[in-house]
Amino acid sequence: MTEPREITVCCLLWANPGEKAAMTGYEDQVLALVPEHGARVLQRVVGSGADGHPHEVQVYAFPDRDSLDAYLADPRRTALNDVRDRVVARTELFEVELR
Repeated sequence: MTEPREITVCCLLWANPGEKAAMTGYEDQVLALVPEHGARVLQRVVGSGADGHPHEVQVYAFPDRDSLDAYLADPRRTALNDVRDRVVARTELFEVELR
């Protein structure tokens, strides 16, 4: 049987116009749930979003794919979907490798 392997995930976030501060507040709330899924936020950086760049970049380490899926489906997180839809214009989530 294969051992579950830790995965590292990068998330790029773009705020809707005028919603940068609200998006940061939303992210503060949902990122507080990450440790409860055995994961950790490795890096979180916030930029201006100028020239089409993301407003926020996050890098997480999850123990395995199941823990990532559990975080994404966490009912406390999904209960905020209306807020997310209002403040987040675009999200890109993808697996990366730390070097």
